[in-house]
Amino acid sequence: MRVRVFLMQEGGIHRGQAIQMTLCHDHSVSPGAPARGARGRSAPAGAGASVTAPASAYNQAVESAEAQTAIERIILAAPRGYCAGVDRAVQTVERALELYGAPVYVRKEIVHNKNVVADLRERGAVFVDEVDEVPEGAVTVFSAHGIAPAVRERSQARSLVTIDATCPLVTKVHVEARKFAEAGYTVILVGHDGHEEVEGTMGEAPGRIVLVQDERDVDQLSVPDESRVAFVTQTTLSVDETTAIVARLRERFPEIKGPRREDICYATTNRQAAVKKIASRCDLVLIIGSRNSSNSARLVEVARACGTESYLIDSLRELDPGWLEGKRTVGISSGASAPEHLVEELLCHFRALGVGQVEEVEATSEDVRFMLPKEMRLALQSGAA
Repeated sequence: MRVRVFLMQEGGIHRGQAIQMTLCHDHSVSPGAPARGARGRSAPAGAGASVTAPASAYNQAVESAEAQTAIERIILAAPRGYCAGVDRAVQTVERALELYGAPVYVRKEIVHNKNVVADLRERGAVFVDEVDEVPEGAVTVFSAHGIAPAVRERSQARSLVTIDATCPLVTKVHVEARKFAEAGYTVILVGHDGHEEVEGTMGEAPGRIVLVQDERDVDQLSVPDESRVAFVTQTTLSVDETTAIVARLRERFPEIKGPRREDICYATTNRQAAVKKIASRCDLVLIIGSRNSSNSARLVEVARACGTESYLIDSLRELDPGWLEGKRTVGISSGASAPEHLVEELLCHFRALGVGQVEEVEATSEDVRFMLPKEMRLALQSGAA
């Protein structure tokens, strides 16, 4: 059984317009893994989008269609889903598997999305917590969240064939932190304790970087020289909260230095702006993303800050029907590590409930692409030769 969702409108689809959806299924095809489509990004306006959903998802949708619902409209936030750094990291593992064959080892989750990790694991990727678990000489990919220099040193000691899929925007933060520390500054990192990106950044200058998570932490800071202080931030934070923390830092340390350009990545900023744009029009906002995805969790917080009920779900399977009671307009977005087929699967479900109007609201356009890691490009060139 194959379920496809087609987003169609006579004369083309334009952002801000309603989208008429048609649900169809083909009994001649056995169920298979969902197609990612569009490299996990939201489908561009004007193009049809399709998804192959698991049979279980289709059955859920058909059974739910018999229930009464007050939902009249779905509003999709754009941009949503895969960012350039996530796309690059996932492609890196895929290409490594094609080039070297399984297994390819990956330190930590390549991106914080359990659906993506499960898909890559099925293809032959082996996820480990530390490089010490990797057999000597094996192909190993570093995740998009970055690593501390000590991890690179341990990898070299084990003669691992490494491919660094760290997002270039995270690498930018590492470079900034290292430069500030080398210049004799105490570096204040605004971020979340325990996040892999934070661990990697702090590893750039052990003993020189101090973590703050909120304004209270700023008030309690003690540094050797208040005239020699600098700050950097995690790339996936709430824009509003980070702005408040940085403002407090500037109050406490008037001479503080910061990055020339903000560290919060374009995708985090844009997805939060998109959720803000739709939240006030919605009775409920659903965010697709995994629990350990910082940027996905921030989207829920943004929607709730607008006064709108909001929940984080990994996929359709986590949707609680009770959330829909009494709701007329439901907004949908997805974190920067969530593939678009999960959004399309959710749309399929709502269409089965009888919802016929889908509107996409665009906060801004994105056209950012990152090249594959240098190690991967060189390996592919050698393989082609």
